[in-house]
Amino acid sequence: MFIIVCYDIPDDKRRTSLSRTLEGFGYRVQRSVFECEVTDQLFEKMRAKVKKIIDAEADGVRYYSLCQSCLPKVVIDGVGEVQREKPYFVA
Repeated sequence: MFIIVCYDIPDDKRRTSLSRTLEGFGYRVQRSVFECEVTDQLFEKMRAKVKKIIDAEADGVRYYSLCQSCLPKVVIDGVGEVQREKPYFVA
């Protein structure tokens, strides 16, 4: 499954911890946006790790799942491309 993860975390320490965790599952495409191609099991593992890091009262993390037929429809203006390589690393 192809997942877009975006977050809004005001605390520097939690934000840094979250970004390092997400680097183990996908690729940073903007400051607070990651593209991850993961299995269902890996997605649940990622969410569990994220939940341990964030403050549910102050932070927001969103997961958007894109189907395979939607991926070619992604439009990017400026620099960048959809990251389709399978991650070879897992935190």
